[in-house]
Amino acid sequence: MKVDVFEKDPIPKAVSKLAVPTILGMIVTIVYNLADTFFVGQLKDSYQIAGVTITMPVFMMLLSLGYIFGVGGSSFISRLLGNKDFEMAKRTSSFAFYACLALGLVCVGAGVLLINPLLTLCGSSPDTHQYAWDYLIVILLGSPVIMLSFSMGQVIRAEGASKEAMIGMMIGTVVNIGLDPLLIFACNMGVTGAAIATVFSNLLSVLYYMWYFICKSKNLTISPKYLKINKMMLKNVFIIGLPASVNEMLFSASNIILNRFAAGYGDDVIAALGVVFKVNMFPVLILIGLCQGVQPLIGYNYASGDQKRLKGIMKFTGISAVVIGVFFTILLFFFGRFAVEAFAPGQETVIRYGTQFLNVVMMSVPVIGLVFLFTSAFQSMGKGIPSMVLSLSRQGFVFIPTIIIANAIIGLNGIVYAQPIADFVSTALAIVMFIVVWKREQNKRQKQEVQAEPMDKGDTLPAANE
Repeated sequence: MKVDVFEKDPIPKAVSKLAVPTILGMIVTIVYNLADTFFVGQLKDSYQIAGVTITMPVFMMLLSLGYIFGVGGSSFISRLLGNKDFEMAKRTSSFAFYACLALGLVCVGAGVLLINPLLTLCGSSPDTHQYAWDYLIVILLGSPVIMLSFSMGQVIRAEGASKEAMIGMMIGTVVNIGLDPLLIFACNMGVTGAAIATVFSNLLSVLYYMWYFICKSKNLTISPKYLKINKMMLKNVFIIGLPASVNEMLFSASNIILNRFAAGYGDDVIAALGVVFKVNMFPVLILIGLCQGVQPLIGYNYASGDQKRLKGIMKFTGISAVVIGVFFTILLFFFGRFAVEAFAPGQETVIRYGTQFLNVVMMSVPVIGLVFLFTSAFQSMGKGIPSMVLSLSRQGFVFIPTIIIANAIIGLNGIVYAQPIADFVSTALAIVMFIVVWKREQNKRQKQEVQAEPMDKGDTLPAANE
C-alpha cells in the first residue's frame, strides 16, 4: 500500500496520483466502448448500429452486477486499510473475486434462456432483431469475464494501484480495437465479430488482474484460502455495492425506456441517440474516473479521522470536476457534429438528429461531476442510504417520470431533455445531502472528542460504547 499518497502528499498531488491513472483508464474504457459502435458504423447500415445500441442496456446490466463486488469491495477495503486491518482486506478481495465469478455464471444461463424477451424489452424491431441477437448472445456467454474485468479493476484501486487498474483496461482496449476491424471486415463477421472482440479483450484484462493479485499485491489476494465470509464483510460490501449496482441497473432501465420511446420515432432516431450517448460518455466517464480515483483517498482519510485533509480533497476534486465539465460542454458545442459524423458517416438524418440531441444532453455536464463526487464520498464513508438515494434520483424517480411525461407533452424533444433535467435535480439533491451528512459527521466527532477529554486530573469520561 502506498501510504504517502494517502497521508502525506499535498492534496493536488495525491488526487493526481490516484485520479489521473483512473481517468486515463476511463478514457481507455471510452475507446473500448466506442470501438464497437465506431467500426460497426463504418458498415454504413443504421440497422446494425441500432442493433448494437439496443443491446447496450443488457451490457450495462452486467457491469452493474459487477459494481456490487467492485465498488462495494473497494469501498470496504479502503476503509480496512485506513484501519490497518490487512487480514480482512485480503478476505474481502478474495470474496469479491469468487462471488463475482459465480454471479457471472448465473447470468450466462439466465441470459441465454431469456435473450428473446430481453431484446423485445429493449425495443428491437423486425429490422434490427437479428443483428441485436447476434451481438447479444456472445456478450451473454462472456458475462463472467465482462463482470470480473470491471469489478477487479475497482478492487485493486482500493490500495492505490490506479496505474495497474489502468494497464488492465488498456490491455483490453488495445486488443479490442485491433480485433474489431479484423473480425468485422476481414472475417466478414459483422456485429458478431464486434461482440467476440469485446469478450476476448475482457478476458485478457481479467488474466492481467489475476496476475496482479497473485504476484504484485501485498494487501489483496484471490487465494481460495482467504475465502472466509462473515456477516460484517457481507454487510459492508453490500451496503455500498448494492446502491452502486442499483444506480447502474437504473441506467440500463432508463436506456431501455429511452429506446422504447425512441422506437416510435424510427430506427434513425434510435441510432442517433445511441451515437449521442456514446459521445456524451466521453466527458461523463472522465468525471466518473476523477471521482472514482479519489474514492480510496476519501475512504482512507475518513477511516483514519483526518477531517481537514478529507475536506480539502472534496473541495479540490469538486472544483476540478466543474472545470472539466465546462471544458467539454464548450468543446462539443462547437465540434459536436464532427463527433456524431464519425460514428455515422454518410447518414445525414442520423447526423442531423444526433447534433441536435448532443447540444441538449451536454447542458448538464458542467454540474454532473458533483453528483459523482458526492456519490463516491458516500460510498467511501460507508453511507449506504445517501448513496442509494442519489442513485435512485438521477436514473430513477426523476429521469423515468420525466421522460414519460415529457414524451406525452412535447414528443421527441421531451425524450432528449429528460436526462439533463434529471441531472440538474440530482445535483441540487446531492449538494444538500452532503451538507447534511457532513454536519452530522462533524457533530458526532465533536461529541466523541468531548467524551474523550480529561474531566479532571487523570480522570476521563467513559468511551461512547461503554
